[in-house]
Amino acid sequence: MKKIKKIAAITMARDDEFFLSRWIAYYGKQFGTENLYILLDGTDQNAPQNAGNAHITKLPHTPMSRSTGDKYRIGKLSNLASELLKTYDIVIGCDSDEFLIVDPNTKQTLAEYLSNKKIKTSLSGLGLDIGQNTNCESELDVNAPFLEQREYALLSTRYTKPVVKNSPAPWGSGFHSVRGKNFHIDKNLYLLHFGAIDLKMLEQKAAARGTDWLNHLKRRGNGTINAVSNSKIHGENWLKIARIMQTILRPIYAFDKPSMMGLKPVVKIPQRFKKSGI
Repeated sequence: MKKIKKIAAITMARDDEFFLSRWIAYYGKQFGTENLYILLDGTDQNAPQNAGNAHITKLPHTPMSRSTGDKYRIGKLSNLASELLKTYDIVIGCDSDEFLIVDPNTKQTLAEYLSNKKIKTSLSGLGLDIGQNTNCESELDVNAPFLEQREYALLSTRYTKPVVKNSPAPWGSGFHSVRGKNFHIDKNLYLLHFGAIDLKMLEQKAAARGTDWLNHLKRRGNGTINAVSNSKIHGENWLKIARIMQTILRPIYAFDKPSMMGLKPVVKIPQRFKKSGI
């Protein structure tokens, strides 16, 4: 076993204490809260009570369009990562509802596993977009682990992201790419996205944005929740199939992103992933 490398995790959030507190709990356990760096979008924002020794920076909030805001946020986070890589070996950057895990079958912690990997600029986990199956899963218990309550995920190229970096090459918006670099999808890493973990939670967020947003959600539904509730459920073998496809295939409009030729299979999340504690 090689020496454990110095690893930092970074994110940026606004009005998202629920997921941010989970993000801190998970990555703080993996690397220590003193190695977490959080940008809060707004001087009115409060850090979660479990922030511990995390480094919190509050930035003035400026209303922006979605695309402009995405570019602004990734610019701030790429600059932060570049600065941290002067003293850290590896930086993990992701949204507050995204959790990078290593397959428990490796019998290694995330820090141990990454410390033993030869990383060429960046490393990606396979993206699992987890949603509530409204046919058989109840409203989320916010005090219980996520994976004790949700069992299905959409295999989504959107969440196969190069969130692990050991080089200051900048990320593209949303961490979806590293500019000018190819993907390296690791066979034992998975990026779990929980933005669609609960329909009621989504409805509350939509209602806060206005009646039109809520009506649109009720009329059209959420894509991830619709998929896990209404699609055929595939077995774990599809994790390997998806990884192979995403390693080989690229969309013609973006050679630095993975493709599955339009396939969006739904899988049952392996039971062992519950050991991650998320």
